[in-house]
Amino acid sequence: MKRFDDDVASSRTSSPGVRRRTLLAGSALAAAALPAAASGATASGATASGRRYRWRNVEIVAGGFVPGIVFSRAERGLVYARTDIGGAYRLDRRSRRWVPLLDHVGWDRWGWSGVLSVAADPVDADRVYAAVGTYTNDWDPSPGAVLRSADRGRNWEAFELPFKLGGNMPGRGMGERLAVDPNRNRDVWFGAPGGHGLWRSTDAGRTFAPVEAFPNPGAWAVDPTDTSGYSSDPQGVLWVTFDPRSGSGGRGSGTAYVGVADPEDVLYRTTDGGRTFEPVPGAPTGFLPHKGVLDERTGHLFLATSDTAGPYDGSRGDVWRLDTATGEWVNVSPVPSSSPDAAFGYSGLTVDRRNPGTLVVATQIQWSPDVVFFRSTDSGATWTRAWDVDEDGTRENRYEIDVSASPWLTFGQDPEPPEDPVKLGWMTESVEIDPFDPDRLLYGTGATLYGVEDLTAWDRGETFHVSVHAEGIEETAILDLVSPAAGAHLVSAVGDLGGFVHHDLDRAPAMMFQDPYFTSGTGVDVAALRPEVIARVGDPGSGQSAFGLSTDGGGTWGPAATQPPGTSGGGTVAVGADGTRVVWAPAGAAVSWTGDGGATWTPSTGTPGGAAVEADRVDPATFYAFAAGTFARSDDGGATFTATGAAGLPTAGPVRFAAVPGLRGHVWLAGGQEGSAHGLWRSTDAGATFTRVRGVEEADTVGFGRAARGADHPAVFTSAQVRGVRGIFRSDDAGRRWTRINDDQHQWAWTGAAITGDPRVHGRVYVATNGRGILRGDPC
Repeated sequence: MKRFDDDVASSRTSSPGVRRRTLLAGSALAAAALPAAASGATASGATASGRRYRWRNVEIVAGGFVPGIVFSRAERGLVYARTDIGGAYRLDRRSRRWVPLLDHVGWDRWGWSGVLSVAADPVDADRVYAAVGTYTNDWDPSPGAVLRSADRGRNWEAFELPFKLGGNMPGRGMGERLAVDPNRNRDVWFGAPGGHGLWRSTDAGRTFAPVEAFPNPGAWAVDPTDTSGYSSDPQGVLWVTFDPRSGSGGRGSGTAYVGVADPEDVLYRTTDGGRTFEPVPGAPTGFLPHKGVLDERTGHLFLATSDTAGPYDGSRGDVWRLDTATGEWVNVSPVPSSSPDAAFGYSGLTVDRRNPGTLVVATQIQWSPDVVFFRSTDSGATWTRAWDVDEDGTRENRYEIDVSASPWLTFGQDPEPPEDPVKLGWMTESVEIDPFDPDRLLYGTGATLYGVEDLTAWDRGETFHVSVHAEGIEETAILDLVSPAAGAHLVSAVGDLGGFVHHDLDRAPAMMFQDPYFTSGTGVDVAALRPEVIARVGDPGSGQSAFGLSTDGGGTWGPAATQPPGTSGGGTVAVGADGTRVVWAPAGAAVSWTGDGGATWTPSTGTPGGAAVEADRVDPATFYAFAAGTFARSDDGGATFTATGAAGLPTAGPVRFAAVPGLRGHVWLAGGQEGSAHGLWRSTDAGATFTRVRGVEEADTVGFGRAARGADHPAVFTSAQVRGVRGIFRSDDAGRRWTRINDDQHQWAWTGAAITGDPRVHGRVYVATNGRGILRGDPC
């Protein structure tokens, strides 16, 4: 399973093959046996604490790709956003924060946290639809589905499709693939990837069936030779745009336009409500139609096209205008693909519903110096840019940008002009003007969601203002967590962003890790007896070390002067209890130890190949290593390891293990996979023997927090299946009894990377997710 997205550097029906499953936000996917009133609920055979949990994010604010923003045309201020691995959101108008809508997705259906498309019903403001599924290849075991909600995403019904969807695959910014007929809103159309064609529901999403009359499944693929299936999956049918002028309420729209991933036949049209389709005469060829937006007041259909599916690339493209009354096509590209200045395709495209002929289009991607937004008030006859570069190479912006809500968006960079410290964006696939307010625009990037509240100032030659509008969206993949006993509450290793130090859990940190800078953090550890000593490892940026060390609790960091030969990535790291020794298991290199902060590294002997490492939390000389069923211990600071001979441990699948704070030689191990051992084990003799924890059928993480009053063992936390129920569990008595502390509304799909309690607050836990950031749970 691909566990994070690389955005920065979410019973049979009458239709054949379609299964229907009712899925309410308060009902379980992975743990159907658990009652819905399960906040703080207890697995069968466990004992409840009687305390409920409050769940909220540790704030990073966004952090990943927002490929889709959808305004309701039925109600002012109602807007949705979709992410590629982190679910979908609705904006709360009062708090101006985004509310997650798919946190109920459970372990067994983790792929449904990837959202390929969203549609808001243009008639009934309460109805919304989402097409979900993360990968179409074998990385995601589940079929895709179309979810429908009659209460703005609070509760959902799910309708499984007979194929998979790719919310985190190439082309995910194109669309929207879902569309609701404004003249008969029980008709919902869906453009499928993978060569599955156009699908249609005539009962408000209860059932879907293929539109047999649609002639072109869109066979273009990024790389047909890719044996993984990630880039070879056909992009399919990309979007549907209804012409509301072609029908009347209840009778349906006669005309609809459908964009297809076929550079030779990009656009199809029906004029009889979907009974027949034909290619639109004169349509442009050579590029893919990322967006198709109709200005209903002028009758102009605009296409934004590019030479690739995106979102990471695109070097040529055009913007075209079709007069739907006359059939005339005009190339209205701000920079035509034939121009010597052309260096990008186009994707983000929106029209002003209050001012006919006014539109904004964005370059699909422009890494350097920046994405370009273009605005026209005459249907594309002329354009102005959001920024220009004068003859002296000085950049002149029509806008000011405020990233105070996510100050790390500078990425610690101070680039040479004309690149600004804060980019206007990249991967700008979704750009939307509020249909009720011409001054309001929202757009997504590879790292956040920006907004403008004074857009028409652009037309008056005045400065308009861009700011982060992503509060509430947390779209990061978390790979490791530690909570020191003093200083910062939390230190994280984060996919794509490296990682953060959180002193204030309710505020985005000022910056991700620098010096060294990681493209992705993979591991972090803290000295148990000297919490000011923290080591982190990750996949390094260009010219950077894969190892960083802090001796002031994460306030400052220093890269290692050297690293083990062959190091290609971060791997795992362990800091001895007193902070004087560090053992590192880097990707591509031998497990090694240092006693001088990384000035020199010495290969350890006796470690099993591909081992992960961990430090005892009491004895500075003791370290542990594990791989493929073999548990090894070092009693000389990581210099030599010896297999302990412990039996019965997992020989396959991911394994995570942790030593217990305050208890010498105590180690817990979680992991495995189906067909091999899969569960939770503990050792009290430094790994010489392990005992399986009874009642835990599966476990994937383990961590520790402050002990309950009077307890002689720290609180234990795990993401696990206990007596048939999947969830997040806590034990205050060393695993004899377990309390499920999450509920069916708070499952967050896949939670198998890391978990830790807070050593200063009993009951507080931090849960790593793959797309929903860091979840913080507090008893309440």
